[in-house]
Amino acid sequence: MIVETNKVISLSYELKVDGEVIETVKAEKPMQFIFGSGYLLPKFESHIAGKNVGDTFEFTLAAADAYGEHDPNAIVELPKHLFEIEGKIEEGLLTVGKVLPMSDSEGNRFHGTVEKVLEDVIVMDFNHALAGDELHFSGQVVAVREATQEELVNGLYGERAGCKPSDCGDCSGCS
Repeated sequence: MIVETNKVISLSYELKVDGEVIETVKAEKPMQFIFGSGYLLPKFESHIAGKNVGDTFEFTLAAADAYGEHDPNAIVELPKHLFEIEGKIEEGLLTVGKVLPMSDSEGNRFHGTVEKVLEDVIVMDFNHALAGDELHFSGQVVAVREATQEELVNGLYGERAGCKPSDCGDCSGCS
């Protein structure tokens, strides 16, 4: 079976940025996704399309084809009171470098990194952690199978219900 739309793909891979390994996914616990569902970067998918089980891959994605260039407009100042719960800010919450899950007024979820803690405002960076980086992938197609109808409707991990493994790492409690 080949890698194509609506197939469940299992991959092992290594991701390097500037020659440094930043992520390794082993064949024993591969990354799984439905090809063509928008789960992965489109250019990533284009590099593995048509491959068979056992085929290897190696390619580099420019920042523009990955998570985009670093956008200075994605660094914003937010009023400190937005981080309060019942009038208090949780101890250790506003620590420089800490990544916080957040949502906008429409309920869209995203992550921001605390850049500065000032008296009345918090400077947050909403760029993806890999924005501006060239990504080098090498790996292997571990398995390919037909997606079930339920997976095609609901997504492999319930992502159509608003959860993706990248949000929290565990979608077992998502509905």
